[in-house]
Amino acid sequence: MNMTLKNGLKVAGLTFGLAMASAVTPAVAADDVLVIGAPLALTGGLADEGKKQQDVWKLWLDKINAAGGIDVDGKKMQVKFVEYDYQTDGKRAGQLAEKLITDDNVDVLMAPFGSGHTKIIAAVAERYQVPMLACVASSTSVYDQGFKYLFGTLAPNTGMTESMVEFFKAQKPDLKTVAIYGRDDVFPKSMASALAASAESGGLDVVYNELYAVGTMDHSAAVSAIKSANPDWVYMTGYTQDLILGRKQLSDMGVTSPIITMVTGPAYREFTEGLGELADGVTSSTWWHHSTAYTDAVGPWSTTASFYADFTAAYKSDPDYVHASCAAAADVLVSAVQAAGSKDKQAVRDALAATDILTFYGPIDFGDNGMNQGREMPIIQVQGDAIKVLYPESIKNADLKMID
Repeated sequence: MNMTLKNGLKVAGLTFGLAMASAVTPAVAADDVLVIGAPLALTGGLADEGKKQQDVWKLWLDKINAAGGIDVDGKKMQVKFVEYDYQTDGKRAGQLAEKLITDDNVDVLMAPFGSGHTKIIAAVAERYQVPMLACVASSTSVYDQGFKYLFGTLAPNTGMTESMVEFFKAQKPDLKTVAIYGRDDVFPKSMASALAASAESGGLDVVYNELYAVGTMDHSAAVSAIKSANPDWVYMTGYTQDLILGRKQLSDMGVTSPIITMVTGPAYREFTEGLGELADGVTSSTWWHHSTAYTDAVGPWSTTASFYADFTAAYKSDPDYVHASCAAAADVLVSAVQAAGSKDKQAVRDALAATDILTFYGPIDFGDNGMNQGREMPIIQVQGDAIKVLYPESIKNADLKMID
């Protein structure tokens, strides 16, 4: 390990697990402790998202601890996480993934937030043939590289955009035009591209379609062009702070489109808190909402309701899709280890490939490329102080409201 890297590591909650995990001998640890490595963005631009992953894995581990570990081949196996903060630096993420494998001898990797950084770490996992679960990467460009050890719990982006076009056209029959504005980054860019394709195939006229650079602090030129195009629907992609700024500038410059969608802004509490009343009426799509009512699920939470109850008790706020997908990824890992009957990396990888289970988050069934299969994903809207579900019908609790 490069000494500069080693000395410069910023460790955040380096390990957490059963109280006795750190006391076991190396020989016992090799057989009886499942070691999960997680490079996380705990500082830098994705710190909010990285903290969500850390929080929900701690909650998950508390449940595992309470049961004394996990049952594998008739024995109890302890679980330990090893985490490093990669400071929202993609190159550093790859270096720390390699450290987790070669120095910390982890059995499996959990990917950090975002398709771009997941893609970097997936290449490292593939080189060392270490199974890796990605819980916040939905761009197919991550999964079309021929990786055999990468598995993702989010469904593909395209399912989101197709259902959203169809839904909005049904709700607003005179919907004709859409303006698309996306961050030039892996996930936001792929969502913008997917929406453009879905809009065109759905008969909508894309009157504006541009990308903005990472770090853009002023969207006024783009907003001015969008205003001139006078679209029925504005669709913006990016991360939370991008979208907060974009929504403010849309308002300041008098854009009056009846539908404004920001992916995935309203899925995050930080978006609604940062905008206050300006968040009202903004729509989005997400992979999960706590209104889903799955039961008889594998893992420490047998129902969506039980996960929601534990999360809100621990953190005094609603969980979003990041929390749910990442907790479900841990459930999937345990299920694979149990099916394999050991921590053997090849056996666990093969068990992951054969996964077809129901978690509190929903069904997990990996396709040939390692992505979870498509399913109906919620369309949500900020209405007053609440997040309402507009679609699918099975969990709908409100009707679409147009922005005045």
